[in-house]
Amino acid sequence: VQLVESGGGWVQPGGSLTLSCAVSGFDIGSRDMSWVRQNPGTELEWVSGINSDGIRTGYADSVKGRFTISRDTAKNMLYLQMNKLRPEDTAVYYCGTNSNRGQGTRVTVSS
Repeated sequence: VQLVESGGGWVQPGGSLTLSCAVSGFDIGSRDMSWVRQNPGTELEWVSGINSDGIRTGYADSVKGRFTISRDTAKNMLYLQMNKLRPEDTAVYYCGTNSNRGQGTRVTVSS
C-alpha cells in the first residue's frame, strides 16, 4: 500500500490549491478515504472524507464551503480542492484511510 500526496506549496490568503493523492495497493473505491492535516506540536485534524460509495462526503466546520474532496477511481486518485485559503489552513496535509497514510504535502498560506 502506498499513498503519495502532492500539490502543496505556498499561496497567499484567498488563493487556491489542489492537493492530489496517488494510491496504489488497493482500490480507493473500496475504502472510505480522508484528508487530515497537522502542524508541529498539534494534534492531527480531520479535514474531509469521502465514503467508499463516492457519494457521501464530509467536511470539518473550519473548511466547509471552501474545500471540496473528490476522487477518480479510474486513476485511483484522491483530490482536495482548497479555495479561499486562510493562514490557519497552513499545515502538512495527509491523505489516507483508517489504517494507512501518506507522507504528507505542506501547505503554507501567508502574505
